[in-house]
Amino acid sequence: MADSTNGSAKSSQGSGQGSGQGSGQAAGQGAPQIQVRVISQYIKDLSFENPNVARFLSTTGGNPNLRLEITVNAQKMEEKVFESAITLTAQATNETGVIYDLENVYAGLFQVEGLPEAQLEPFLLIHCPTLIFPFQRRLVADVTREGGFPPLLIDPIDFGALYAQKAQQAAGKSAVS
Repeated sequence: MADSTNGSAKSSQGSGQGSGQGSGQAAGQGAPQIQVRVISQYIKDLSFENPNVARFLSTTGGNPNLRLEITVNAQKMEEKVFESAITLTAQATNETGVIYDLENVYAGLFQVEGLPEAQLEPFLLIHCPTLIFPFQRRLVADVTREGGFPPLLIDPIDFGALYAQKAQQAAGKSAVS
């Protein structure tokens, strides 16, 4: 894992697998064509804890509060192959205590060719997560339902806005230094 592109952005709750191809230039102009292929997508880490189930048998504890964090990271795995990973942490609580803790890292391997270096980081932190997030969303809903709770249906995430937020925070830190 030679190079690493780490982007991280947090969000509050608030496409399919296959090949995608695009072109930076019109065909026939001699510019390299941009090619992207989803090699695989997978659960990298999954944890679901239901620590206070005995307490909830006798009392409901009132309305739950949900804390949701989303972080996106990317890294180079080998020549032209990159991993884009979404880390999702959800914790539901109420006055009785923690209802459940869910931690999930869902990732995809992408083969990227012909993309200029300056466009690589935004591509890996915006477009790749956009492709794999629907699968992670379904997984989270299934896990919470199988844990004995209503499914956690996460609204679509604007990964472009998360990337812009991260860039603004980095610019703010640079200006302070």
